[in-house]
Amino acid sequence: MALLTRITGPRDLDRLTLEQLDQLAGEIRTFLVDAVSKTGGHLGPNLGVVELTIALHRVFESPKDRVLWDTGHQSYVHKLLTGRQDFSRLKMKGGLSGYPSQAESEHDVIENSHASTVLGWADGLAKANEVLGRNDHVVAVIGDGALTGGMAWEALNNIADAKDRPLVIVVNDNERSYAPTIGGLANHLATLRTTDGYERFLARGKDLLERTPVVGKPLYETLHGAKKGLKDFIAPQGMFEDLGLKYVGPIDGHDIEALESALTRAKRFGGPVIVHCLTEKGRGYQPALQDEADRFHAVGKIHPDTGLPIASSGADWTSVFGDEMVELGKEREDIVAITAAMLQPVGLDRFAKVFPERVFDVGIAEQHAAVSAAGLATGGLHPVFAVYATFLNRAFDQVLMDVALHKCGVTFVLDRAGVTGTDGASHNGMWDMSILQVVPGLRLAAPRDADQVRAQLREAVEVKDAPTVVRFSKGAVGPAVPAVGRIGGMDVLREPGTDTPDVLLVSVGALAPMCLEIASLLDRQGISTTVVDPRWVKPVDEAMAPLAERHRVVVTVEDNSRVGGVGSAVAQALRDAGVDVPLRDFGIPPRFLDHASRAEVMAEIGLTAPDIARQVTGLVAKLDGRFDGSAAQAVDAVQPARD
Repeated sequence: MALLTRITGPRDLDRLTLEQLDQLAGEIRTFLVDAVSKTGGHLGPNLGVVELTIALHRVFESPKDRVLWDTGHQSYVHKLLTGRQDFSRLKMKGGLSGYPSQAESEHDVIENSHASTVLGWADGLAKANEVLGRNDHVVAVIGDGALTGGMAWEALNNIADAKDRPLVIVVNDNERSYAPTIGGLANHLATLRTTDGYERFLARGKDLLERTPVVGKPLYETLHGAKKGLKDFIAPQGMFEDLGLKYVGPIDGHDIEALESALTRAKRFGGPVIVHCLTEKGRGYQPALQDEADRFHAVGKIHPDTGLPIASSGADWTSVFGDEMVELGKEREDIVAITAAMLQPVGLDRFAKVFPERVFDVGIAEQHAAVSAAGLATGGLHPVFAVYATFLNRAFDQVLMDVALHKCGVTFVLDRAGVTGTDGASHNGMWDMSILQVVPGLRLAAPRDADQVRAQLREAVEVKDAPTVVRFSKGAVGPAVPAVGRIGGMDVLREPGTDTPDVLLVSVGALAPMCLEIASLLDRQGISTTVVDPRWVKPVDEAMAPLAERHRVVVTVEDNSRVGGVGSAVAQALRDAGVDVPLRDFGIPPRFLDHASRAEVMAEIGLTAPDIARQVTGLVAKLDGRFDGSAAQAVDAVQPARD
């Protein structure tokens, strides 16, 4: 790492020769494979943008010039070149974020890790430069996968409207988002990739015609005057130029000299320019190149030589859903699946292998996915749209006004719900149960284990006149949590052992094991507890109010924001029923959570069994008029809070 260790900021690149820059690129790839294999992270995308990132920082002057990344998972090389080379705790508490972070560096402008937003940011920053009279440059790096998002095209429409407003759009075209990019745009970019470009054609023609006596030069000038028509015929980049955007490319995204030349021309142009760069996801690392599924888009801890995972965590929530979808597909021909460019991450790859004609990948376009699902349902099918919980936020209006208003039988399956941890603030799925509470007619299930994922998914797809939602956590699914009884539609997980119980503990989803632990801690303090799993948390079960009335305190525990979540819905249901029982809701506070492990985040926000048991013990003691802190301290003595 002779060169990499000498790079403390972008201007250190200026003194390197082209040979040294190629050497630096090799060192960076070696560093990335070694570092990310130890921590996990987005490996493939960053291996693909090494030369591109070097060229960007050679041509532009960050942070004066704003270099923006969409999405931020391809910013590892940018971090290395801006002085952040300690990757030992990447995505861990106290370590580097897996995305750009304003707290880390002045070179990080936006912390976006939801795709297709960067062009909107760039448009706004370029307008700010114009209004304030600054001559700074704005550079937006966007992948071809992110260009499938509608927001990107809304921004392009506005960017193209200002012919003299400097803005450089770098399309990092590796033919992939997670998996290979699909759709009309992908086909257009493929045409640009595979066409022998206009500039080379014209250069060869010029050489030939200038050697032709008398008619050669006039004929060349005529051809050059027909530039637009020739371009559309030879290299049809006309889609971009028809929008009013100067197009440069395609450029070899691994040729630093060619990249610098193209970026320098774009920088000097003085208006909006698209620089189309062809890169190879996973470049330089054979295990990634051999991974046809997603080129090691995101990996856990792996053996650097083989790319194989170091340890298997067993069955996870996603695979349980994926397997059950296949079974449902065999039983019902009307079941179809939708993904937003994440076929494998959400577990639909298995369904796609068995029923390829019944899977629709719409690209990074969650809004379109929801509306298309409404159309599929209206057409007589039952669509299952599987998406990360955090990404459904983007399609709320469509869930409300297209699916719910029209009473369409669409099932939304939310993966990575609740605290996800290491990907940071933007990826925690902590808003879905709050946002969706306001949607009339919508029914929302929170399975506690694998058996309930299967059962509640089946219940969801039986609903034909309203949207249904099934949400589950990230990672390994634990052992089954059996019910010992049922009240209404709710599963009883623990009975109090007395006719006059103290606490009704409402357990939501995957937090069931923790809620049973809370009940055990309370039992040791002489506090009797009933633990119920509502299964369907929206609407609140009609049996909830009469059950709550038989207890002294109601406690809800959810892996979702406390604001407007399940606890709020239960409290409202009790008020509406005239049940005046104290209620305490435990969940995620309304703030953005820094990256750390799930356990560390849960401990930080007090969402652990000892923390909750201590507070509930204090609440019951207050009702008894005997609170002096000793009861809560006793809980700590039984089981101290985890680190």
